Amino acid sequence: MNKNHLKYLGVSLLISILTITGILTSGNLISEKKFEVKNLNQTKNSIAFTKVIEYDTVETYNNKIPTGVTITRKKGHNGLAYVDENNNETIIESPKNAKIEIGTGDEANYVGKMTGYGADCVGCTGTLACKTKNGSYHNLIKDGTTYNDEEYGNVKIIAAALEKFPCGTIIKVENPNLGTFNAIVLDTGGAMKSAWVNGIVHMDLAYVTETDPAIHLSTSSNVKYSVQRWGF
Repeated sequence: MNKNHLKYLGVSLLISILTITGILTSGNLISEKKFEVKNLNQTKNSIAFTKVIEYDTVETYNNKIPTGVTITRKKGHNGLAYVDENNNETIIESPKNAKIEIGTGDEANYVGKMTGYGADCVGCTGTLACKTKNGSYHNLIKDGTTYNDEEYGNVKIIAAALEKFPCGTIIKVENPNLGTFNAIVLDTGGAMKSAWVNGIVHMDLAYVTETDPAIHLSTSSNVKYSVQRWGF
């Protein structure tokens, strides 16, 4: 229960207890905090109230995030203070500032083609062209066709023209056959490079083997690519 106005009546009070309790809609108790606040006036009638302290939003700019994209890194929440009759404030809970990053990087959205390839394709060894963030090389056979990114979690692996989409670029893919998913650029290929020279976006989705029947589902000439992060 939240009381914005507390009125003290009767004999002098040395200590009053302000209790802030969170209640679920079902009536279950979430948490309870008790704070001791001195009544300095010590009169028969004095008024105190709680005051909300609004949080600030800290903005930073990041050229690895495309222009027009804003990412919330940390949510903010308001603080609370006790104010006595003499307008003296006692902080009950400090506010926590929100932190956001505003993109200043290259444009984010492209439409192009997609195909699929296996680790056992002609000339392939399974080891990808890009180093991961920790400096190692990912192998599709040994490590699988997904990558655990510290920011975006478990994402699929794609090959792209590294001249435009550097290693570690995170892309939101909308493939009419496969649906929507996040992928990371960790590989490249001659077809991707040649396509980009002509201004065409072509990406290749990684599979363990060329015989995977799902490969043909990747093929589409109307795939939407939305960059979420440029490189590692």
